[in-house]
Amino acid sequence: MKFPAVRTTVIGMKASKGKMDNGNEFDSAKMYSLVDMDTSKGTAKGQAVAEHNIGKAEEFDKFKHLPFPFEADVDFEIVTNGSTQKTVVTKVVPVARVQPAKV
Repeated sequence: MKFPAVRTTVIGMKASKGKMDNGNEFDSAKMYSLVDMDTSKGTAKGQAVAEHNIGKAEEFDKFKHLPFPFEADVDFEIVTNGSTQKTVVTKVVPVARVQPAKV
């Protein structure tokens, strides 16, 4: 199930690529963005950070030159294997720099 682009604040990204001691290779990139807390029970408020897989480590290279945090339009898709579901990021399009809050 695909969702239209959602405007979100991307606060960080990281790439991981290499080989473990046992010889298994790994190659991934993660995006960290702000998501709204579930306020339906009245026990939470505000936002938290969610981690999303955005593909291979080379995806990080497309964004590493940007100042963080930034606003982006992000396409999400929910996929399932029949028993569990997960949210997949299919596209990230930066749109604006976020000005840090003054304390």
